[in-house]
Amino acid sequence: MAKPGETPARAFLALLLVSLVLSPSTAFYLPGVAPRDFQKDDDLPVKVNKLSSTKTQLPYDYYFLEYCKPKTIMNSAENLGEVLHGDRIENSVYTFKMRRDESCKVACRIKISKEGAKNFKEKIDDEYRVNMILDNLPVAVPRQRRDGSQTPSYEHGFRVGYKGKDDQYFINNHLSFRVMYHKEELAEESRIVGFEVIPSSVKHEYGEWDEKRPKLITCNPTTKITPGSHTPQEVAADQYVVFSYDVTFTLSDIKWASRWDTYLLMNDDQIHWFSIINSLMIVLFLSGMIAMIMMRTLYKDIANYNQLDSQEEAQEETGWKLVHGDVFRSPVHSGLLCVYVGTGVQFFGMTLVTMIFALLGFLSPSNRGGLMTAMVLLWVFMGLFAGYASSRLYKMFKGTEWKKITLKTAFMFPGIVFVVFFVLNAIIWGEKSSGAVPFGTMFALVLLWFGISVPLVFVGSYLGFKKPAVEDPVKTNKIPRQIPEQAWYMQPTFSILIGGILPFGAVFIELFFILTSVWLNQFYYIFGFLFIVFIILLITCAEITIVLCYFQLCSEDYNWWWRAYLTAGSSALYLFAYSVFYFFTKLEITKFVSGILYFGYMLIVSYAFFVLTGTIGFYACLWFVRKIYASVKID
Repeated sequence: MAKPGETPARAFLALLLVSLVLSPSTAFYLPGVAPRDFQKDDDLPVKVNKLSSTKTQLPYDYYFLEYCKPKTIMNSAENLGEVLHGDRIENSVYTFKMRRDESCKVACRIKISKEGAKNFKEKIDDEYRVNMILDNLPVAVPRQRRDGSQTPSYEHGFRVGYKGKDDQYFINNHLSFRVMYHKEELAEESRIVGFEVIPSSVKHEYGEWDEKRPKLITCNPTTKITPGSHTPQEVAADQYVVFSYDVTFTLSDIKWASRWDTYLLMNDDQIHWFSIINSLMIVLFLSGMIAMIMMRTLYKDIANYNQLDSQEEAQEETGWKLVHGDVFRSPVHSGLLCVYVGTGVQFFGMTLVTMIFALLGFLSPSNRGGLMTAMVLLWVFMGLFAGYASSRLYKMFKGTEWKKITLKTAFMFPGIVFVVFFVLNAIIWGEKSSGAVPFGTMFALVLLWFGISVPLVFVGSYLGFKKPAVEDPVKTNKIPRQIPEQAWYMQPTFSILIGGILPFGAVFIELFFILTSVWLNQFYYIFGFLFIVFIILLITCAEITIVLCYFQLCSEDYNWWWRAYLTAGSSALYLFAYSVFYFFTKLEITKFVSGILYFGYMLIVSYAFFVLTGTIGFYACLWFVRKIYASVKID
């Protein structure tokens, strides 16, 4: 709540600043779901999620393998983000009683079929992990840190099994669960704050099998199985496998609101703060230097041009003032430029609002699929600004076919992305992966696009075109001026490629952590720091484009419109090149299909980055050009 005398806007700004200060070093988030209180002996149903692997990047439904199945399998309510992410949350045979320890509990006995054994072996080869959920907490496996420190470290999910000598495959058929709960001294209820598992492979021995009351020789309700203490269970066709589990409840000091901290600090390697801050300081220093040089040089230029008394002196003068009659001449393919600028505005709006919500803690990882859902919905609603920006620019270029431009704005970028996404989805479908987006969800995405985004683009375009055109500060000559021959370093290709280095340099360290979270199945939740990097990216894109545009105008080349867009946008080339480097140095992807998926998705990301950075560079350059030509006296 805002304090008395404080406006809601100021309260919101204060909350944003607090989040920005807290976020870089701590996991500031809102839990995402309401806390649930459990009495002793309340039922705790364990839900199962997808099988995931960093080697293939293809998620599979839990019941794709021949695990114990409940009588009826029910899907939990899913949001759009969960479906797009490949999550399939279902019920399981594992049910605990709150604060009641159990040992050697039999889940079921299954006869593994020939096809089932083949699937198990394939998933063990590809290092698949089983993901389970209890009270919205994903299961974690404790592990030793590589640096030997005592700080707890965890892995997401447990492995399906492991491969032994002589090409033998063993299945993790016994699970030792540990549920941590927090309880106030006088309260009867308690809350779950941790969910861990230690998997092990055990070849269970038993006498005559009784389905209703199974009894095992390898363990009993008074003893617990320790990993490595029994003969492991080999995966073989037409062989019975007994699935069993233990559960232990432990009182914990962790408060419910902090229970996700364990998962957000799962990285084995600590983030090199000094390295990142040093990188950002270099970028800021360069930006400051560029800004200072530009301001001093420009003031000198403007002062000199305004002091010229005679026409002869003006004619003898060289530099950017000479092209004043051509600098606002419409570029070639001006309509396409308007479309890309409009799309960039849409993307910028989506990114900014998503980041602010994440910064305030509304998109915490516990709110499963929340980030993806927010991005899709915000993209759809930002169509209004895309239409407005493209039509305003198009009217400035004296264009008349605004409906044609509006259609291109509404369909070009989303259409290209949708086609690539559809092809990738077909490939995933062919692999029988649960990561394939169902037809119903695909239809919902198309409905959002055609039903909401396209009409909003038209509304924005209509509003933008109805407003009077932006007046140029100087008149454009009827006959275009001849552009003198340019030096090799002022050639468009060289200058555009050079321009993309600095914006990429501002983000590439943070990019490493984002790629790690996406492709190596880690949680990413340092949005405060990401927001700072995003702001620095915007400043860097703007400044490098302005500098190169100034040099271009000084060499009497007035074709700056497209070059401004491509200069900042070229950073996307470096982003894609870095993703190729990351693929070969950090990932262990071996399947051809998985490689296609990786590069397909990184192509979409790079294309989006190109549209975003290009638009920032273009608007910065447009502001700069209008400013300097409005500052000089033109006869």
